Amino acid sequence: MKKHTNTNAARSEMAATGTVVRRRFLSRMAGSAAAILAAAVAPVSRGGDPPQVTNPRATDGDERFEPNWDERLTITVGEKSGDLVGKSDKIIQAALDYIARLGGGTVKVLPGTYTFRNAVVLPSRTRLLGSGADSVITRLPSVRTSLTLDADWYDQEVTLQDGGGFQIGDGIVLQATNPHNGGATVIKRTLVARNGNRFKLNDGLRENLWISGKPTCASLFPLLTSEHTADVIIENITLDGNRENCENFNGNYGGCVFLQDCNRYTFRGVTARNYNGDGISFQICHDVVVENCHSHDNTDLGVHPGSGSQRPIIRGNTLERNSQGIFWCWGVKYGLAENNIIDGNRLYGVSIGHNDTDNVMRNNQVRNSGKFGILFRDENRGLDFWANRNVIENNVIENNGDDDGAGIEVTGQTKDIRLIGNTITETRGPARRAGIRIGEKVGKVELTDNKITGMATEVDDRRGSD
Repeated sequence: MKKHTNTNAARSEMAATGTVVRRRFLSRMAGSAAAILAAAVAPVSRGGDPPQVTNPRATDGDERFEPNWDERLTITVGEKSGDLVGKSDKIIQAALDYIARLGGGTVKVLPGTYTFRNAVVLPSRTRLLGSGADSVITRLPSVRTSLTLDADWYDQEVTLQDGGGFQIGDGIVLQATNPHNGGATVIKRTLVARNGNRFKLNDGLRENLWISGKPTCASLFPLLTSEHTADVIIENITLDGNRENCENFNGNYGGCVFLQDCNRYTFRGVTARNYNGDGISFQICHDVVVENCHSHDNTDLGVHPGSGSQRPIIRGNTLERNSQGIFWCWGVKYGLAENNIIDGNRLYGVSIGHNDTDNVMRNNQVRNSGKFGILFRDENRGLDFWANRNVIENNVIENNGDDDGAGIEVTGQTKDIRLIGNTITETRGPARRAGIRIGEKVGKVELTDNKITGMATEVDDRRGSD
């Protein structure tokens, strides 16, 4: 019995020792794994950044670094001469698609007038280069008709009351009242086949278009558009929306240019005019540059940096006779608007609101706006949805609004904004105008070195004193 007892004790001691050893082993393994993981995510060098790429080669799959090639593929498009000859959206689309298939390049639009029945879709890594005022893209008058049969969300066809104004290849918008919640239904599609007034669409509806919602079909589309693409340049071209003969198309869906979910677009020397809607509109698009462009005489917004767009740069443009010059939409952050001439817009020169934060507007000329030069909107939709932490600096703001107008109007619970070094003038007489008007619930506003002349009140601060 004693020997058996000793044996059991020895086994217990061995088991305990084994447990300790296993614990030590697992602990060491965990420590080693943590060390390996730390090494994997640590910088290449504790003292600085990874080595810079100084002599890149074209490497398959590497889209970040590539040599600066002296020459890339260019295709010319013209009415009577060029690599591709024609004057419709189809000829420009064909050229862009050809360029994109070979990895990118330039489509050069020769002088002429190109009349569209559908939007041209911009592929990634392409450049659309016009001939300035001599290259004009426009469109035919719009038409609208009703649907005569119910169409379900899984359908890929519609039946029109009168299909006479429509052709295969046309860009269209289907609009209705949503039968489930009473909201608006808007579906952009292309007509790809027909049998009389019955048309097939390029994609399924994914929304119900029931007769109870009074659905219609209209030939409305942006002139240039894209979704989920990147690294595109649009340069030195004129876009004319034929405003007098077309219905209005909301800037969340259309414009002379409309982009959705795109990155790194540059507009340079583009004229966007006479669109019954926005001139240049982009939604959830990041690192968009609009420079030296002329957006004028559009029914709605001159430049519309739309919802969620990060780091837009709007520089050196002339924005005139639109409803608003620049409309910072919703959640637009870290943007810059500088050296723009913003003149004669019917409502506001600049409007900023709904969670548009951390933007800078400097060295702009804002003149002759119908209501206010610069408006900070009251976006009372959530806990803190106002245009906070924006800077308005060194702008010339002149002759804006009616008798009750203001150079800068700050409303809602906007806070932590800086108004610095602006020159705000009025030459039409003081009336009841204010240089800067600050609403009752506005938070902290820094006012530094602003020069205000010709107003009834230089600073109308309605917040009161504690």
